[in-house]
Amino acid sequence: MRTEDVLAAIATGLWRWDNASGTVTLDSEAARLLGLPAEAVELPEAAARARFHPVDWNEINGIVNLAVAEGTLAEARLRIMDVDGRVLRTVRSRSKPVLSLGPAGNQDYQLIGTIQEIAEPQPGTTAAHTPITGDWRRSREAFLLDAGRALAEARSTAEVLRVAASLSMPGFSPDGLAVFGVAGDRLSIIGHHGHGPGDDAPFSDMRLDTDYPAAEVVRTGRAIYLPTPDEYKRRFPATWPLAQRFGRISWAFLPLIVAGRTMGAWMAAFKHPVTFTPDERSVLTTVARMLAQALQRAGVAESEKELTTGLQRSMMPSLGDGIPGMTVAARYVPTGGGLQVGGDWYDMIPLPSGRFALVIGDVQGHDVRAAGLMGQLRIAVRAYASEGHRPDAVLSRASRFLAGLHTSSEAGAEPYDDVDFRSPRFATCLYVECDPETGMLEVARAGHPDPVILMADGTVLMRPTAGGLPLGIVPDTDYPTTRFALERGETLMLCTDGLIETGGHDLDTGWARLRSVLEADLQEAEGAGGLEKLADALVSAVHGPSSHHTTGPLADRREDDIALVLLCREGPGCGCGSPGEHLVRPVRRTMLTVAQAEPERIAGARRQVRELLHDWADDEQVDAGVLMVSEMVTNVLMHTDGDAVLIAEISGDPGARRLRVEVADGSDELPHKRQPGEMASSGRGVLLMEMLADTWGVDPRGEGKSIWFELYERTKPDSA
Repeated sequence: MRTEDVLAAIATGLWRWDNASGTVTLDSEAARLLGLPAEAVELPEAAARARFHPVDWNEINGIVNLAVAEGTLAEARLRIMDVDGRVLRTVRSRSKPVLSLGPAGNQDYQLIGTIQEIAEPQPGTTAAHTPITGDWRRSREAFLLDAGRALAEARSTAEVLRVAASLSMPGFSPDGLAVFGVAGDRLSIIGHHGHGPGDDAPFSDMRLDTDYPAAEVVRTGRAIYLPTPDEYKRRFPATWPLAQRFGRISWAFLPLIVAGRTMGAWMAAFKHPVTFTPDERSVLTTVARMLAQALQRAGVAESEKELTTGLQRSMMPSLGDGIPGMTVAARYVPTGGGLQVGGDWYDMIPLPSGRFALVIGDVQGHDVRAAGLMGQLRIAVRAYASEGHRPDAVLSRASRFLAGLHTSSEAGAEPYDDVDFRSPRFATCLYVECDPETGMLEVARAGHPDPVILMADGTVLMRPTAGGLPLGIVPDTDYPTTRFALERGETLMLCTDGLIETGGHDLDTGWARLRSVLEADLQEAEGAGGLEKLADALVSAVHGPSSHHTTGPLADRREDDIALVLLCREGPGCGCGSPGEHLVRPVRRTMLTVAQAEPERIAGARRQVRELLHDWADDEQVDAGVLMVSEMVTNVLMHTDGDAVLIAEISGDPGARRLRVEVADGSDELPHKRQPGEMASSGRGVLLMEMLADTWGVDPRGEGKSIWFELYERTKPDSA
């Protein structure tokens, strides 16, 4: 009896699907099952496709592609349709793809197999009924959507492995998982689930030529399915004893492929029998692809994080050994995108004179070039400072250095070079030379925000300092210096504009936010590690969760880096000593010089006094004090040829404090009382002092004089 007769007797037909020519060859039984006349026929692909249900056709495409990729059988259940769109019967197809090379070198295949009719159960019987598109398929699609979403959100290799371990596949969830990587010519274990400690030891350093399923999958890039222990033992007898002790029944080893490269293998092991039907293989293959992509993304993210951390550690110096009588804390927060390394930096430099320098700066931009220029500029500033140059000379040389980098990059540019990479960049910088014995600070500023002083009693002052252009704009630029003393118990804060402006703030609203943080956290920062706590509080207030509730009037942008340096001169009331160290109430004092060539600094003097009186009880006295300061400083600039030196201090207990303000100049001419007319624009200074001050006077000095006034704090009058 011929084979065709035997197959026809059991309602089984033969077919051949030629992918290259797009034709389908059917024997007589196969033609009958497809609703055609019972005779051998060759059909175009479109004619054969019209006989299948559209849903099933889409399904069989995926199954065939999977079989071609894995070299396995393609099995599917298909509904046959007549010309009116009614279902004639359901058939099962089992076929084997035979690969061949086409004329153009592309890979083609012929699908050779059988078609057999399936008897559908009658209503009322107990026979199992498995529809083509049933609950299992819908649950599979929902599972793949959830798995893809969870793997896409994983940000590290550990998270990817946790997601993979938690996946519950519809109908055949594995109880043991392992992800293998490749390290040279050996397998490595990236992670596993469902195994005990030490169980991975025999597989951790296995050679790729070992007779082990995962090694073969990595070598060939093709999946291996082992539905029974006998199949495992038959195909891999050498390593079967390693797998036998885990008590699993079925195994699937799938390649992890990204961009055509096999980066490892994934093992799913089951304690229950799994036949690995085409649907099950399709689910496993899809999960393996998503797992490979998630591991690739996590690997890239972790490599970038490692690179970023290394760059930050190399560019952000340690603060070195302790400074007698002083404490330093610093923070750098990369808030931008990309490699999370920007142009902000800080440094602490020991100087030949026994002093030390604090430097903070910000190179324009938030990209890799800004980080590169920052590294070069930081090294240059450190070199100039170590040579013993004064603060103004250090910044002048640094500006010339940065401008020279722009000139050299333009001279060596190629026509195809990135224009933005060659464009000039500027940098702001603040350089502070400190004498730890006296607390004297000498400050040079290049377009950077002014330093801030946190006094021992919680008063916060922005200390105006003379400054020049940012570095790199004009090669030969002078940078004037400002000298003032950091008193015992006071803290100096240096920061970049990211700390002020992050969260949609301008300089004014951002400074107001920082002031409230500094004043609120002074008491909490006392004790061991107080300065570190204060630094954390500042960064958290600007870039932590609570910062989203304190946004400013501008767009809430958070791509600017943050650099912060705090310097505390230890003493009673500072946040670096022991709690309760307030032996005496500290005197609140500030000093400011207003030069003849800088009349605009009169506004800074008024702001300094107002900030000094931030908690004064009577607002009218505050306004009176600010008005008298403005009058006194203005008179010095108008009626003398020298500079005005302002010293203001507050002493005493709250509610009974005294404000004393002195303005000194180099002129011997004493002020005298005038009788200005109604339209006169001057001559009222002495009258104001007599009306507003509780007491005032003039003290002649060897060279010049000092005009002073005092206000005694009084409580606010009753509103009644």
